Order: sequence, then structure tokens, then C-alpha cells
Amino acid sequence: MKRIVIFGATGDLTARYLLPALAKLYEAGDLPDGIKIIGVDRREWKNDKNGFRRLVLDSLERHASGISASARARMVTEVLEYRRADVTDAGSVISALEPLTEPILAYLALPPAVFAPTLEALKKAGLPEGSRVAIEKPFGVNLESAQDLNRLLHEFMPEKDIYRIDHFLAWQPFPTIMGLRFANGILEPLWDRNYIERVEILWEETLALEGRAGYFDHAGAFKDLIQNHLLQLLCLTAMEAPTALHRRNLRDRKVDVLRAIRHLSPEEAKTHTVRARYGAGRIGEKEIPAYTAEEGVDPGRGTETFAQVTFMIDNLRWAGVPFVLRGGKALGHFKGEIAVHFKPVPHLAFQRAQDPRPNVLRVRLGPDRVTLNLNVNGPYDPFDLESIELGADFAPQEFFAAYERLFLDLVEGNTTLFVRADEAEESWRVAAPILDAWEKDLVPLLEYPAGSDGPDEAYLSPGRAGAG
Repeated sequence: MKRIVIFGATGDLTARYLLPALAKLYEAGDLPDGIKIIGVDRREWKNDKNGFRRLVLDSLERHASGISASARARMVTEVLEYRRADVTDAGSVISALEPLTEPILAYLALPPAVFAPTLEALKKAGLPEGSRVAIEKPFGVNLESAQDLNRLLHEFMPEKDIYRIDHFLAWQPFPTIMGLRFANGILEPLWDRNYIERVEILWEETLALEGRAGYFDHAGAFKDLIQNHLLQLLCLTAMEAPTALHRRNLRDRKVDVLRAIRHLSPEEAKTHTVRARYGAGRIGEKEIPAYTAEEGVDPGRGTETFAQVTFMIDNLRWAGVPFVLRGGKALGHFKGEIAVHFKPVPHLAFQRAQDPRPNVLRVRLGPDRVTLNLNVNGPYDPFDLESIELGADFAPQEFFAAYERLFLDLVEGNTTLFVRADEAEESWRVAAPILDAWEKDLVPLLEYPAGSDGPDEAYLSPGRAGAG
């Protein structure tokens, strides 16, 4: 694949993630010889044919300063070009793609609202055989729209050439949960309801809205984080062992998990979900306005900036084990982790000891680290206990490293770390009853101060009592 076309070339996603990742691969010599990267957007550079290149150089300096200046300059001058087009107009898109003489990778770094018209345009363009289409999340806004997008894609592309992006699947250390489970005989026998009390999958951000009202105020925290990213991590944590880490085997096992997740009734939605949005507060030295006072926000829309759901998986391995998925903005501390809480011993022989801390295996991002809490004899009293943490750090990576992995797979045609059509639809089936309950206001929209730990109610819901 020697021709990458990025639709949405002047957007924030392209600036922060896509171009830095491609520049890093270019510097390392990991992109095919003769590759061309074509940026497509509606912005017009009047009387300034180098305006896009300057924009990209400025962006790389901000977001990819670790890449040498010479490599950044070479990529921009030798590999990159810009073509103006209205992505919702088939004729405009076809003109931007000419000449279509060889397969292309069409990357849709676009708002979800224009996915369908852009795909219609690509369909009319008649992409050469072997072309690939990559689509950023969210894939649809509900089950019906995801099904419509899948039907449209399959009208002109085989499934093997469709790449639905979820960069959490490639973001070290999250995929490490598979290595911990399936390559260590000490853990896999303990990985079930007999030994595990609960699992928490968290993405807690200190960032507030940061100018993203145009997207986030229509999506909210549940669609932005839980419905895609955190559900994918749940699948990696809960799935049965694939026979091999091959694209079909791995994705089959993930779909099995999604199909086993219990769909919440309206009554269960009241007790198993929490939604809230941030009020005014302080994060570090920065004053944060209330979400409803942020520019571009419609206060009447009732968009949540914090979402928590407790899922149950109805299969033999996980019956009775709560999986708590939580994501939020404008919180006091960043935390991105998978935390597996093991059950306590059934009888504690240390009569004089205080209750020991639970054994928790954590896979963390920022800093990237794996830890395990254990209880050992106290240093001064052999009949007392203290808790220790065993840990290992991963090599530090740039924030765009996941996209490096994904671009390599896109170029090579490896779909393993991408979301299959039935996965995308099953995740919306899981989400549908929750969104329905929230739209009917069966679950109250709470408020928490920016810079706090979120609403207190999140720590009182099923699976959260005593969470650490």
C-alpha cells in the first residue's frame, strides 16, 4: 500500500495522532518506498500553495518534537501533499483521488455525521481492487446507524479490507492483559469467578472539554469511552483463550464476550449505571468552568461527562463477577487501568493482623506499568502483615505510539487489532438499553466539581464498594 489518503487532514485527530505516527514510521524507515500521503479537507489555501505543509510542520513541532527536524521536513516535502474537497460531494472526492490507478488506503478522520456521505462518495469513485478503508470511532451513534454503515461498506468493500479503528487495542500496555493471561500458567487457572471478586476498567481524565464541544456534546462520556474503548478492554480481559492470536480467532472470542454481557433492564439501569457532568472547580492551578458554561455546549442536551456501568457476563467463567467500566472528564487525577481484584483468603490465620489489603493485578497506562499487590509478614512482628507491590515498568512511549502500530497493520493488511462488523453491532446492542434509560431520565444526571474524584454515587453502586 503506497498511497494513504487522509480525509479530515486539518483536524485535531490528524494533527495529534495520525501525522506524528506517520512521521515516526517515516523516520524509522518503516513505510514503503515511494509512499505518498495525501491530505484531503475542505479548507482552501488561497495564494499559498505551501500553507498545508507549514501547518503540518507546526503541528509536528508541537506534538512530535522527539522526531528529528530533518525527518519531519523530509516527510512534509517528499511525501505529503494536499487536495481540497468537500467530503460529502462525490464529484469533489473523486477529483481529489485522481488518478485511481492503484490501491489506496482511505482513512476517515472525520466527524461521524459525514461517514456515510464520504463512504457513498468512495463507492461512486470505484476504488481499485485491494484498496482499504479505515474508519475512526465512534462507528455509528446507535445500533441502527452502525448496521447502516456496515451495509454501505459491504456494498463496495469486502470485510477483510475494512478497518474500524479503536486505538486502545494497540495502546501499550492494554494488550498486555492477553500476555499475562495466556502465557503464564500461574494466572490462567485463577482467571474466573472462583478467584476473582470484580474487575474495574477505568479511564479517568484531568482534561475538561478542551474545545471539543462540537463532537463531545453530542456524544457524551458513555459513547466516547465506554461503548467502544472500555468494552474492547473488557473483551480482552474476559474472553476465552483463542487457539492463536490470529484475526479471526481473537475477534471470535471477543464477540463471544459481547454476546454474553447481560442487557440491563430499566430497573437495573437505575442501580448499575451512574451518569454525571462536571461543575465549576479547579484542576491544579487551573480554574475550570462548569460544563454547561463551556463554549459550544447546549445545557439542555443533558450530556454526561462521567459515565459508569456495572456489567455482568452470563457465562460459566464469569457468572456473578461485576465488571465496572468507568470514564470521565475533568477529574482530579488521571487513571487509565485494568484492575483485577482477587477474592480474599477464606480463612485468615493471622489473628492479630488487621484485614489484609486485597490482591489486585493492575495494568496501567501513564506511567505504563503492571503491578500486583501481595501481603507478607510484617518486618517487626512475624504474626502481623504488611502489603507490598510488585511492579514492572514498560518502556516509555510517545502518546501516538498506538497509531504507529495501527498504521503498520493498515499498510500490511493485518486486521487483528481492528473491530469487525459484528463486534461493532454487538457493542451497540449492549449499549442500547442503557442509552434508552438515560434518554428517558430513569437515571438522574448528577453533578461533581471539576478536580474531584467524580460523584459519590459511583462508589456506592454494585461492584464498587471498597474500591481502591
